Amino acid sequence: MSLSEFELIERFFKRPQLAHGQGVILGIGDDCALLNLHHGEQMAISLDTMVAGVHFPLHAAPRDIGYRLLASNLSDLAAMGAEPMCFTLGLTLPQVEETWLEGFSQGLAELAQQYHLALVGGDTTRGPLTLSIQVHGRVPAGQALRRDGAMHGDLIYVSGTLGDAAAGLAYALAGAQPSEEASGYLWQRFYRPSPRLELGMRLRPYASAVIDISDGLLADLGHVLKASHMGADLQLDSLPLSEALRSTRDAEQALQLALCGGEDFELCFTVSPQEEPQMLRALQHLSVPVTRIGQVHQRTGLRLWQGEQSYPLPAQAGYQHF
Repeated sequence: MSLSEFELIERFFKRPQLAHGQGVILGIGDDCALLNLHHGEQMAISLDTMVAGVHFPLHAAPRDIGYRLLASNLSDLAAMGAEPMCFTLGLTLPQVEETWLEGFSQGLAELAQQYHLALVGGDTTRGPLTLSIQVHGRVPAGQALRRDGAMHGDLIYVSGTLGDAAAGLAYALAGAQPSEEASGYLWQRFYRPSPRLELGMRLRPYASAVIDISDGLLADLGHVLKASHMGADLQLDSLPLSEALRSTRDAEQALQLALCGGEDFELCFTVSPQEEPQMLRALQHLSVPVTRIGQVHQRTGLRLWQGEQSYPLPAQAGYQHF
């Protein structure tokens, strides 16, 4: 027997792990959710959509899809220095498959529970498999991190390691998780990215500009430079690459994945030299490392360097949506 929309919601998305979020007064069950913001706070909102066969393989495990969908949205909140509150979900399904929905909702719940994040509403409809999440977060008024604040002389940092998810996509397209340690790690980095929420919140007093790396380092840093009317020099020898990436790709392939691959959902941010020591002290107890990779300059344009030698900009800096 086919499930109705309300039966589908009741069965798969009214899980205890998805029911409680900070500031949520009313969640699923009415025409709108009701959220409570404290005095002196602002709301940060972001929406992402994933389409089957475009953003994830058609054979992907539904639990991994649910986890990755929510993680990619939470990464946007991390880039704003926002604390997550809740999210809404848009489901377009070709048909109701209960096993698929069970796995998908488990993936959502797994990550939502880590951040006490409530599912407070959404919509379901019939069509090609398309998944959308809108996340809501809170940030102290005037402290949200933005893309347009980079200044001449600022230092450019990234979190974590780069290129892993793009390398992991090749294994994801092949099907089951690889048994080898290095390739399995890269597969995990594609399907189970870690939104850098705590890092984003700790960067509030120090970072002049922040963006999450979804389309590729060069493309996303380019957005910061364009918004800030600045240019930059990047030192490619400083790019943080995982041992798994180095062991499964040659040096040039690894470099290209780190520059243009995308989907790592790490943070790229700028900080003034004066603020750098205090920032590093504030971040020293976080589990995620940060690495200085370049510097912002008044002269517009992005320049790449390997040691003292210039390196040509790739023809395509990152993922193109159209």
